[in-house]
Amino acid sequence: MAQGQSEIGEIISLIRVSGVVISLLIIAVAAFLLRMVASITERLSARFTSRRLMIQKVQSFTRFAVYFGTAIVCFGLSFRIDSTTVKVIGGALGLAIGWSVQDLTKSLAASIVIMFDRPFQLGDRVMYGGQYGDIIEIGLLSVRINTLDHNIVTVPNNMVLTDVVSCGNYGNLEMQVPMVFYIGADQNVGAARELIREACLTSRYVYLDRGVPVLAKQIVIDSYIAFELTARPYVLDTKYEKVFETDVHTQVQRALAAEGILPPAILHRPRADDSLDA
Repeated sequence: MAQGQSEIGEIISLIRVSGVVISLLIIAVAAFLLRMVASITERLSARFTSRRLMIQKVQSFTRFAVYFGTAIVCFGLSFRIDSTTVKVIGGALGLAIGWSVQDLTKSLAASIVIMFDRPFQLGDRVMYGGQYGDIIEIGLLSVRINTLDHNIVTVPNNMVLTDVVSCGNYGNLEMQVPMVFYIGADQNVGAARELIREACLTSRYVYLDRGVPVLAKQIVIDSYIAFELTARPYVLDTKYEKVFETDVHTQVQRALAAEGILPPAILHRPRADDSLDA
């Protein structure tokens, strides 16, 4: 304990009061700069929709540059830098880490890993810990996700690296949107597949540069047989995902009904001896 107090006292003696005052001004300017960058990013993203993810990536790197640049400049102005300073501050930081800030240090280290390893990018649509939404901020300590019901979920960086994160588009605007449909086992599967494919291709939200496979397999639902048809189209922008799903499902329901293709149902087949009796 006495050793810790001694090191803290040495740090205080190395502080430059004038440098601290200037550092506070620099921090205020950095905060204003970050707000301005966020505002410009929002306006540019709305105007140049096709470049939205690229603009957000530039914002992310700019934020990190401002964070680290401000930290380095403020540190240089606030302390008299020499070998003694490095030794004392290093010892104090080690003591602090031993006391209470292991998670903070892990999050700081994880932010660097996220920036260079890039398990996801700003603007990506991800699934993490049961939360599904868009990455809107990658900070020094945490990642923020805007869910589809507009809740902002904050996740510490160290938790992001230790758990599985599923990324739907990974830096692209387009994203695959699987859609599942069910029809009866005695219905026209080939016709149903074509109707589903047509509904996907004629939607205003489909990304046409990708194909639209429609996969079929026979399954058992509540003890009776049905066909499961899975379409795998791409939406042209992740922000239209749910509108795209609604559009396609509505068109498919209408088309299947028009063709008389029915949903799964229990089949009542006559027995062989019943036909003989008839």
